[in-house]
Amino acid sequence: MNICIPVNEDQGFRSPVCAHFGSAPFFMIVDTESGACRAIPNTNQHHGHGMCTPLAALDGESIDGMAVGGIGMGAVNKLIAAGIQVFLSEQSTVEETVNAYKAGTLRLVTPETACGQHHGHDGH
Repeated sequence: MNICIPVNEDQGFRSPVCAHFGSAPFFMIVDTESGACRAIPNTNQHHGHGMCTPLAALDGESIDGMAVGGIGMGAVNKLIAAGIQVFLSEQSTVEETVNAYKAGTLRLVTPETACGQHHGHDGH
């Protein structure tokens, strides 16, 4: 399964999870079975509030799930409509997030729980 994790910088599995999905500089794509990971630049990083187009930067990528530090309702709706499950990552790094995903401890994000789940990353 491929999960995508918005990150602040490309440090592989040590990459810090970004608290803001749409403005993350990179998206880390992780194959949870093989352990392979690669970073994709977020070409939609600079956008107006509510104008996030999450699938634009991921065009052509096979993504089964998204693990985020924080995300708005509009982006959640777009991802869910595309058949992508969205999970809340309260972990600091990609490695910790992937381990939590494998353990089944990440919570699903819904449109009702979006926006309000920002936690300690990036000083929030």
